[in-house]
Amino acid sequence: MTQRQETNVRVKKPPWLKRRLPTGSSYERVRALLKKSRLHTVCQEAKCPNVWECFSKQTATFMIMDAQCTRNCRFCAVAHGPTSAPDPEEPMRVAEAVQRLELRYVVITSVTRDDLADGGAFFFVETIHAIRKQLSDIFVEVLIPDFQGDAMALQSVVAASPDVLNHNLETVLRLYPSVRPEADYHRSLDLLKRVRPYDATIPTKSGLMLGLGEYPGEIRKTFEDLLEAGCSILTLGQYLQPTQAHLQVERFVPPEEFDHWRQTALKMGFSAVASGPFVRSSYHAKEIYEGLIKKP
Repeated sequence: MTQRQETNVRVKKPPWLKRRLPTGSSYERVRALLKKSRLHTVCQEAKCPNVWECFSKQTATFMIMDAQCTRNCRFCAVAHGPTSAPDPEEPMRVAEAVQRLELRYVVITSVTRDDLADGGAFFFVETIHAIRKQLSDIFVEVLIPDFQGDAMALQSVVAASPDVLNHNLETVLRLYPSVRPEADYHRSLDLLKRVRPYDATIPTKSGLMLGLGEYPGEIRKTFEDLLEAGCSILTLGQYLQPTQAHLQVERFVPPEEFDHWRQTALKMGFSAVASGPFVRSSYHAKEIYEGLIKKP
């Protein structure tokens, strides 16, 4: 633990992390629709800095299976605590909201549900099917937990044919005990590696937060590990401390360094890379995917 963490003094945000909030009625329309539909988004639950922008563009990343997580990662603002049984009608409510928002690309994620036998894989499958039943021409990206390494759970999600399968490493191997104590770096890599044998047509995606105390050599090694696991899409963003109870920021990474890592990742072999202080797993996911499929 660093001296800054011991004193719990926040580092002042640099100018490049200040932005104007969008204005207009779209934000409130999306927020009201979600509330009426009894749906959660990672945008709201994880205190995403892009929530105003995304809601104003009438898009959101849906978070299924409740808003309480069975794990308590030290970087994540999503609530931790007792969970309720997943609502069997939630997949249809998600599909209806997607239709009302007139989305053509949607990202579905979830809390981690270690209390469920399959980690919640069944509800990912049901949600994909419900969305496609409503909108046959839509693109669906899933951002999944690790299912505790359950190969059959992963295989069932892959069999539902999402257009992109995303699973975040979040940070480098050395920092897992402090950042993700209930997760496993190699288990997450193995999950990504298993996708290709199940369905080689589905691109895999992963993301890292920078600013947690990682070293340049560790970032490069993580890129290598992801490429070896068959990952083709990478996102890199700045870690921001959501509350006083969470890990503090060790360093604010300047935009030019994010540009450097983007170029490095592309040269190393990633097909698509989004890298910047405000980048998150599902930020501009549609544009990233479209850029990927348009490549010769």
